[in-house]
Amino acid sequence: MDQTWKDLVNAERLQAWLDSEGLGDGPLENLRPLGGGTQNILVSFERSGQAYVLRRPPLHPNSDGTETMKREARILEALAQEDVPHPRFVATCSDTSVLGAAFVITRRVDGFNATEGLPPLHRADPAIRRRMGLAMVDGLVALGRVDHVTVGLADVGRVEGFLERQVGRWRRVLDSYIAYESWPGVEGLPGVDAVAAWLEQHRPLSFAPGIMHGDFHLANVMFQPDGPELAAIVDWEMATIGDPLIDLGWLLATWPDRSGAAHTGPTVAPWDGFPSGDELVARYAETSTRSVADIDWYRVLACYKLGILLEGTFARSCAGKASKDIGQTLHDNAVRLLARANSLVESG
Repeated sequence: MDQTWKDLVNAERLQAWLDSEGLGDGPLENLRPLGGGTQNILVSFERSGQAYVLRRPPLHPNSDGTETMKREARILEALAQEDVPHPRFVATCSDTSVLGAAFVITRRVDGFNATEGLPPLHRADPAIRRRMGLAMVDGLVALGRVDHVTVGLADVGRVEGFLERQVGRWRRVLDSYIAYESWPGVEGLPGVDAVAAWLEQHRPLSFAPGIMHGDFHLANVMFQPDGPELAAIVDWEMATIGDPLIDLGWLLATWPDRSGAAHTGPTVAPWDGFPSGDELVARYAETSTRSVADIDWYRVLACYKLGILLEGTFARSCAGKASKDIGQTLHDNAVRLLARANSLVESG
C-alpha cells in the first residue's frame, strides 16, 4: 500500500476504533486500497470473517469532507431497510482524531463495475447487457419510491426553490473560472447562454421531492456477478433531497450512444445489447409514478451542468493547474454536450 494511503488510513488507530465499537476482533486482514470514480479514499479490509470497505475524504477535499461523509452515512443508514441496492451501512465515525477525517464503513459488495470490464457471462450475451441497462433504471425507480420523510431525511437539503436554483448555481460556477489565467471565457462554449435561457423559460412547475443520488452513471453502480441485476449503487457523497428526475437526466447525459461512445467518463465494451436512452426513459415511465413529460428539460439541464463541470478542468489547465491534454479533451466534450443540449432545445 502506498505510504499516503497508510497515513490516511492508519491501521493501528482503525483497529483500536473497531475494538471500541465491538466490530470484530483481532488484526485487520488484506488491508488494501480500492480504485473508484471519485477522489475519496476507499480501503477494503477483513476482520473476524467479515469483508468491509472504509470510505473517507482525501487529504485535501474540494469541500467539507467530514460533513460529506456524515451526510453519506445518514443516507446509507436511512436506506438500510429499503429495497434499494446499496452498500450495507455498518458504522460511521465523525471523530476526526481517529483518521484525520470522518469516515464510513460498509459491507463489501459482491459485484463488479461494468466500466472496468465485463465477466464472461455478461460479455457473451447482449440480452444480459440489455437487462443491465434496464436494471439501472429500476434502481433509480426504487430509490424514488423511498419516502425521505419516513426514513428520517426531511432535513437534508433544501427542497423549496430547488429547481429554481439550478441554472443560476451552475452559471456562477462557470463564471468563477475567470479566476484562472488564460481561460478564454464563456465565448469558448457556444450556446451556453441560449441553453440557460431555455432552461429558465421551460422549468417544470413542480416536482415530487425524494432522495437524489446526485451522480448516477455507469461507473457508480455495481452489478451482480451471476446476472444483470444491480448489486449496489455506490458513491453516495453527493446525495441529497431534491428532484429524483435529475438523476434520470444525468444518466441520459452520460449514457453512451449506439456505438458505445460517451461524452465523458469510461465506457463499457462490448456495448451492443444495452438499451438506448429513449428505452431507458420508457422503462422509467412504465415503472415509476413520476411523469417523464418534461424529461427533455432534465436532459438539457444535465448537459448544461456536466458541460460546466468539464470546463472547470479546462480552465485549470489553461492556468497550468491541470494536464493540457486532459483539459482540452474535456473542453471538447463540454462543447459537444452543449451542442447536444441546443439540439434538444431546437427540436423541442
